[in-house]
Amino acid sequence: LRMSSSDDPARAPEMPRDARIVAMILKTMGVDEYEPKVVNQLLEFMYRYVSEVFQDAQIYADHAGKSDIDLSDIKLAIQSRVNYSFTQPPPRELLLQLASNKNNLNLPPIPAKFGVHLPPDEYCLTAPNYQIDTKSKRPQKKTNTDA
Repeated sequence: LRMSSSDDPARAPEMPRDARIVAMILKTMGVDEYEPKVVNQLLEFMYRYVSEVFQDAQIYADHAGKSDIDLSDIKLAIQSRVNYSFTQPPPRELLLQLASNKNNLNLPPIPAKFGVHLPPDEYCLTAPNYQIDTKSKRPQKKTNTDA
């Protein structure tokens, strides 16, 4: 089941207001087809993120000795959350330099031995894992002369 551009999220009265807003944001971003669960996942992420930002802002306000949260507490909480939750990828130039350095190294020579290289027999499951004791003493047979 996919939502398409013909399904206008703004006209879906059975959807909650926040879900309609998220669907409209997706539409304005050019996302025309998506699973209906995507809206629920985005709502869950949004509610969790906002509640964590408000909790952090409350902690910052308490630390500053304020009774109410103000804009600076919210900005500080968002900035710390961005630094904590979201990481930026390394610059493209750095990745290209690392790839160039790695690609400049010569490959190791191919060994003359072909086939699958296994560790020594004592470390392989192909080696026997039992021993036969051939020198064990056998019980002596009882003779009838003793009786």
